[in-house]
Amino acid sequence: MMKHIVMFRRLPSLPKDVELENHLVQWMKNLHQDIDFARSWKLSANELDRPICWDYVLETSFDDAEAVNRYLPHPAHVALITELKKYFEWAAVDYTEADTQTI
Repeated sequence: MMKHIVMFRRLPSLPKDVELENHLVQWMKNLHQDIDFARSWKLSANELDRPICWDYVLETSFDDAEAVNRYLPHPAHVALITELKKYFEWAAVDYTEADTQTI
């Protein structure tokens, strides 16, 4: 299983626009409806006000790297990214999920 994790935060040069942000967040939450090969989809908002924190994290799972590579150019994803770029910056991590162990 390949995990695709993306963190978002408002561009520092922009004032907060609650209506726009709510629209973009809802769009992110609903994008999985167009990506039928995503295995899991979870968008969470940051709850603590610390300078190091980002505003949102999107956690998705795909079968493998090939599925992630199908997702990235998907028209629904590209349409969303086009709008997100106007308000958010982001950082992503993609990794193969290994069996977890308790430490």
